[in-house]
This record gives sequence, structure tokens and C-alpha cells, in this order.
Amino acid sequence: MDAPAAAAQGCGGKHIVLVHGACLGGWSWFKVAPALREVPTFRDYTGPLLELLASLPDGDRVVLVGHSLGGLSVALAAETFPDKVAAVVFLCAFMPDCAARPSHVLEKFVEGKWLEWMDTELKPQDGEGKLPTSMLFGPRIIREKFTQLCSPEDVTLMTSLLRPSSMFVEDLVLQQPYTKERYGSARKVYVVCTEDHAIAEGFQRWMVENSPVDEVREIVADHLVMLSRPSDLVRCLADIADKYA
Repeated sequence: MDAPAAAAQGCGGKHIVLVHGACLGGWSWFKVAPALREVPTFRDYTGPLLELLASLPDGDRVVLVGHSLGGLSVALAAETFPDKVAAVVFLCAFMPDCAARPSHVLEKFVEGKWLEWMDTELKPQDGEGKLPTSMLFGPRIIREKFTQLCSPEDVTLMTSLLRPSSMFVEDLVLQQPYTKERYGSARKVYVVCTEDHAIAEGFQRWMVENSPVDEVREIVADHLVMLSRPSDLVRCLADIADKYA
């Protein structure tokens, strides 16, 4: 038996565990599980990370690494639990500042047309507009903007495992800026991926200029640096952990 397909939250805070039958697998729930996993806010989306930090013993501090949209998640975590964060690493990631709402960097990214969305599928998750716009990358944008330095096997793997997500702009635009006393006090490192065609190097460096960090590092890699340049990334993150943790 495979592991249960989903431990879903979204039905009044209750958990629903989906278990498949004989000769089937977690895949058999694919038309049901996404609807049960819908999350209305970015804090809900970041919930597992926040729960992890909340569970750490007093005195334990971690290095948070946020990739791409995950940069906003680690920023929220640093704002919520500043005493449990040794450093925040933004890996070719969206990085908010303490002056504007968290949505600001996403809005600047879209307004500046930094990315051609190609065959990305954007659509409402519900008819009432209560949930954020759903986003699913297509094979062309994956190949040309995210994984141009990855092996064909890695591209196939990523394509087969993709699932709908969201940028949560509708929710983030309603949130207050993160504070200088909490998120702003965290040690920050930005890792620029110089061959990134998804969040281009120019936009990465604009975010650093907009909100200076303790250190900037570079890796010659595409957006999926953990697949295309894993050894370089391991060395980089291990060095950062030794320095800041």
C-alpha cells in the first residue's frame, strides 16, 4: 500500500485522510484531493512551516531557505518567529521589504513583465472569487524558463509532479508590511542564480537593492538550481549555515 494520498485541511479545519483500495495508489484521488486542499490565505499555505517553527524547543534556531515563491513563506516565518530564525536565505526567491505590503514584489514582477507566462494556466478556483487564482505551469514555460540547464530526466520528473498553486496576490495585498523589529531584524542572505529565466537576475538584484541583505552570493544556475547545480547549492548552503547558525 502506498502512503495515504492526502492529509487535507480546508473543511472547517478538520483533517481528511484519503486511503486507496487494492491495486490502486494515491493517484486515484487526484480529482478529489486538490479540492480538499484548497487554502484561502497565504498564512494557510505557509501553515506547515509555521507549525514546524512553533514546535521547536526554546533556544533552537534554524536557517530558513526559501526558493522562488517560498521566499515569501520564509519572510512570514521570520516575522512570526524571529527568535527561532538564525538566518533567512532567499534562493532566487521573491523577497519582501519592511516598507510595502508583502504583495509589492509580486506586483512589481507582474507589472514589469519580467516573465512571459507562455502556457501557464491561470484560472479561478471557485465561482465566488473567495479563493486565490490558481496557477499551473505548462511544459513550454518549464522547459524554456525554469529548467534550461537541467537534464531531460529532471525536466520529465518536474513536469510529472507539478500541481496547481497560487501566487496569493489577492490575499497578500490585504496584509500589513512586515516589521523592522521582527522580519527586518533577521540576518538575510540572497543567492542570485545568474541564468534564471523565471525570476531574472535583474529582478533578483532589484529586490536586493530595494531591501539590502547581509550578504549576496551567486550560483551559475537556472531557476531549478537544486536540480541543475545541486553540488554548488549544497556547498553554498552549508557555508551559510556554518557562518550564521
